[in-house]
Amino acid sequence: MRLLLRANSHERTGGAVRIAVSPDSADRGDAWIWHLRLWPEEWPGGLGEGGAAAGSVRRTRTLEVPQGTLELAAAVAVARPELTTLTLTGPSEVARDERDTVVLLVLEGGCVVEERHRLRTLDAFVLEGEDPLAPSVGPVSSAPATVAVARLRAAGTDAIGLGALTVDRLDTNAGRPDVEPVSDELRRLLPDGRVVTDPGVVAGYLRDEAHLVDPGVPACVVTARSTDDVVTVLRWADEHRVPVVPRGGGTGLAGGSTATEGAIVLSLAKMTAIREISAADQVAVAEPGVINADLDRAAREHGLMYAPDPSSFEISTIGGNIATNAGGLRCVKYGVTRDSVLGLEVVLAGGRLLRTGHRTVKGVAGYDLTALFVGSEGTLGVVTGATLKLRPRPGREPMTAVGTFPTLRAAGEAVAAVVRSGLQPSLLELIDRASLRAIDDLAKNGVSEGGAAAMLVAQADGPDAETAVAAMAEAFAAAGAADAMVSTDATEAAQLVEIRRMAFSATERLGRNLVEDVGVPRSKLPDMLARIEATAERHDVLIATVAHAGDGNLHPVFIVPFGEPGVPDSVWAAADEVFGAALELGGTLTGEHGVGALKRRWLADELGEESMAVHHAIKAALDPNGILNPGKAI
Repeated sequence: MRLLLRANSHERTGGAVRIAVSPDSADRGDAWIWHLRLWPEEWPGGLGEGGAAAGSVRRTRTLEVPQGTLELAAAVAVARPELTTLTLTGPSEVARDERDTVVLLVLEGGCVVEERHRLRTLDAFVLEGEDPLAPSVGPVSSAPATVAVARLRAAGTDAIGLGALTVDRLDTNAGRPDVEPVSDELRRLLPDGRVVTDPGVVAGYLRDEAHLVDPGVPACVVTARSTDDVVTVLRWADEHRVPVVPRGGGTGLAGGSTATEGAIVLSLAKMTAIREISAADQVAVAEPGVINADLDRAAREHGLMYAPDPSSFEISTIGGNIATNAGGLRCVKYGVTRDSVLGLEVVLAGGRLLRTGHRTVKGVAGYDLTALFVGSEGTLGVVTGATLKLRPRPGREPMTAVGTFPTLRAAGEAVAAVVRSGLQPSLLELIDRASLRAIDDLAKNGVSEGGAAAMLVAQADGPDAETAVAAMAEAFAAAGAADAMVSTDATEAAQLVEIRRMAFSATERLGRNLVEDVGVPRSKLPDMLARIEATAERHDVLIATVAHAGDGNLHPVFIVPFGEPGVPDSVWAAADEVFGAALELGGTLTGEHGVGALKRRWLADELGEESMAVHHAIKAALDPNGILNPGKAI
């Protein structure tokens, strides 16, 4: 193999390539930019005449590399004459030291694609090429590719070769059309008005509420109105290997609906029909664009309720809630979205239409495919209809208890006491000091007066609600609450719940938010709150925490000051520490927001090697060409 480097020297020793990195004429101090290309002159099997000139890179990426030496393990790549997405498996922890930068070099199609990651796990990488390799190479259907990986210590002079990793699947994007042919072809296939390319309109579909995830520029947006529209899009996209990013209301907080470069953004927001509400069977059948609160209001007319109620319930869609398995304030009693989904209508890659589940109370025929798609974040199929469980609406307004606490740990102990007591709150929420201050600044409601470290708001909606909330207030006081009371006024109770719901909007005013979503066993909530508080102090990062405390589901919000370019290392380090703490306490990286694009780097830490392999096998079986929401969830 011949490495072409700018102002660098290199040598081959055995199976390794050793590269001396030194400043060029444009002095950059102890780091400088380098570019790396590879031509496979010694490719196993040969490329034939002209092979060394094939496989040009359309967009060169760069890396800042400290002065010193970078040693790469030997790697042999298979020839692949198309654009290729590589889904990698490898060590769950590549860079243990915060000073390390992981450099991934993908040897594929006559090129090297460079990436760097400061954190742990390896993601998917897209090789972008223009010219196909020599025709004599021929297609490679299932042979693995290999990649060279090096760990580069930013504080030192030497890099550590990590050996070769095997790519467990290759998703070909061969012959992907440019933007205009994509939109023109879809306009021919779909009814008028479905395909949108106007840049001003497309801009509204580029991202969700995860503003720290940078979107790509999609080929077009398709605003589907029917299942047939979705079938048409997925059939065409799979045939032409064009990525598809499904989206609902765009209220997600993990980057799951962030646009991918050159993709079709498939909006389901206009599929808003509530096809059926059956009071006799206590079910509803709804399309994915139905707003959560609208479904609950429609159920109310029949004396029923749709229980899941994320804080964004007035603007988030049923399809998005299903994609992320959203929770909400009432999930402490009624469960998350999965607990209310009985069956689904799903369009698979290639346009196949699948119906899962039942409308019966019980049903165990076959695998539980409904549960598989709930929380899959648009990576396995696109939901176009859902059969949902409705519940009898409580006959009275809920009763409310509220307590303020001098420490976060005391608030956590109060939650643990409520759980141990066997009381059944319908809502049990925590708001920390930073969030209370932000809410007070927004609403001028005085909730931060007195300087409480945390507030708990609890509700009960059963026939014993008065007794239950009184017992909760007593548990608050016993845990050290500075103040604990029961509200009997429905208006005041609604205002207390609204304080919790406005937390995210309030913290957005402080800076750009990295909103996280860890969960721990409820008995570990006090420990997790203490760990978050200590992390914020250690890294000098503002973290505002709210929590569905009754579930052990916390939302630490990392505040990045306005004007700060990118995400500071201190914020990533703090986030890494918080995620690590959640896993150490037997918890999870996400309770309801999903993995999206933000949490993929940590996913293998939770799932482990075998589970990740199973996830990739399921993905490969249902989406063999890798078109559905690439780069998200897994």
